[in-house]
Amino acid sequence: MKRKTIKSERKKQSAGRLQQASQKSKDLNVHARSQWQWTWTKTTFFSLCILSVSVPFLLHLFSDSVDLSRPSDIGLNHTINIYLESEEGVRVGVWHTVPEHRWKEAQGKDLDWYEKSLGDGSPIFIYLHGNGGNRSAPHRIGIANVLSAVGYHVLVLDYRGFGDSTGEPTEAGLTTDAVYLYHWVKARSGNSLVCVWGHSIGSGVTTNTAVKLLEQGKQFDGIILEGAFVTGRWASNRSTEHPFAWFYWKFPYIQFFLFNPLKNNIYVFPTDENLEKIRTPLMILHSEDDHIVPIASAKEIYRIAKKAQNSDERVKLVSFNGSLGYLHNGLYKDPGFPDIIREFVQSLKT
Repeated sequence: MKRKTIKSERKKQSAGRLQQASQKSKDLNVHARSQWQWTWTKTTFFSLCILSVSVPFLLHLFSDSVDLSRPSDIGLNHTINIYLESEEGVRVGVWHTVPEHRWKEAQGKDLDWYEKSLGDGSPIFIYLHGNGGNRSAPHRIGIANVLSAVGYHVLVLDYRGFGDSTGEPTEAGLTTDAVYLYHWVKARSGNSLVCVWGHSIGSGVTTNTAVKLLEQGKQFDGIILEGAFVTGRWASNRSTEHPFAWFYWKFPYIQFFLFNPLKNNIYVFPTDENLEKIRTPLMILHSEDDHIVPIASAKEIYRIAKKAQNSDERVKLVSFNGSLGYLHNGLYKDPGFPDIIREFVQSLKT
């Protein structure tokens, strides 16, 4: 009886040791899985940071290798290069792309022909690009091609200090360049609609320009803001929906820092204050996965503009699902993009 009891106790002890070993193995597996997940998270985050610098670096190298005076070298066969003196001592480069249906007619034509074409009745877009690089960046060419395909003229400006434009880039200077281009276009456009498209920091230049024109008794016929941001108290105090928003608000436009002509200047771009004054029809375009400017920024811009204009018709917000992967620069790739633009422009004619 005693021997049976001892055997029973030994079995229990053995079972207990097996159970402990099994539990320890499970704990080790959970710990290993947790460590792996944390390592993966850190690796992903730092990979995103590296990409945010390396991709603009590659684009910068590409755009710097382009002779901006010869847009035909990169396949823009219905585009001419123009140099305008926006103020004394400042020469800015501009590409003028005519509507795609006129591409055959445009072959071999000179600046005089292109200037006269602005009065053909087709809508005209002045495109104000974002920070870093120049007018040859792929996504900027992409927007110009979409607008041209829809049937519009596009004038893509390199502000002073950008591309082959001379001068020192400052907020006031960028606005001066855009205002000058508007008046240059209006002097040649007849009754054609003249709209403006501001991307990223170009959205700040756009609203600054719109307010400056209002002071002169002028205004754009329509405004499109893509990947637009707001500055000031909202950007620093308001929580956003983007998981890396804190990183980009603390280090704004970090991915363009190495090649950013504005990095040594102070700029404000009071978009929120400007929108309270603007009464021009406005469309806001933004991708939900924008890794530079969170979608919450677009929603705030929409809220401010809608309140200022007191209209659901004159202010529109079009967001693109994050699963599409358009990020900050890729909206032009969307198959429905041309129809969105066409519908907006049609609404300006009614």
